[in-house]
Amino acid sequence: MIFFDNITKMYGQNMLALDNVTLRVKQGEFVSLVGRSGAGKSTLLKLLIAEERPTFGKIFFENDDVHSLRSNRLPFLRRRIGVVFQDLKLLSMKTVKENIGFVMEVAGKGKEEIDRDVPQILDLVGLSSKFDNFPHELSGGEKQRVAIARALAHRPDVIIADEPTGNLDPLNTWEIIGLLTKINELGTTILLATHDKEVINSLERRVVSLDNGKIIRDEEKGKYVL
Repeated sequence: MIFFDNITKMYGQNMLALDNVTLRVKQGEFVSLVGRSGAGKSTLLKLLIAEERPTFGKIFFENDDVHSLRSNRLPFLRRRIGVVFQDLKLLSMKTVKENIGFVMEVAGKGKEEIDRDVPQILDLVGLSSKFDNFPHELSGGEKQRVAIARALAHRPDVIIADEPTGNLDPLNTWEIIGLLTKINELGTTILLATHDKEVINSLERRVVSLDNGKIIRDEEKGKYVL
């Protein structure tokens, strides 16, 4: 489904972020990318959604070379990839419903479809009772659930989550990981970047370990051993 083919990413002349990385992700997998800060996890995810371009190599999403797509086709690719970053970027003056509905509206969805789908998405993430709340009225874990709900708005094939529990307490961390696991069990591919050792060791899913821009370990039921 996703293929990183010999990817090298340089920033300037001297900063090597990724060094000849090759990685395949199958449809329906739950893959954790682990490594210390600066290992290359976030860069890899940004390359997938074409926020960054590789210095060398190619990235394929199914049969599409991501960085050869015309600019008018990139939005369609990105709708198939839901994104959850640590910086949630929720719209403070919009309610939970409006935050999700706005994303759908920008993508050209009509009011009838938005009114139908938003309650279903909020039910999935356990926020039905927060329909009309504003972000400042939510806990940290609830805000992260809104971010996940927003990522689900286009019914994506893949969700990438970059340190989604970095600012959360242990209880909310496990709730978010449980939600991502549930979404994966419904058929969505998950790419999770994290340095939370306890989370990784509990998942018993595929773990890809990066260090200094290189993949140093790739295990089907891996542990965090850096």
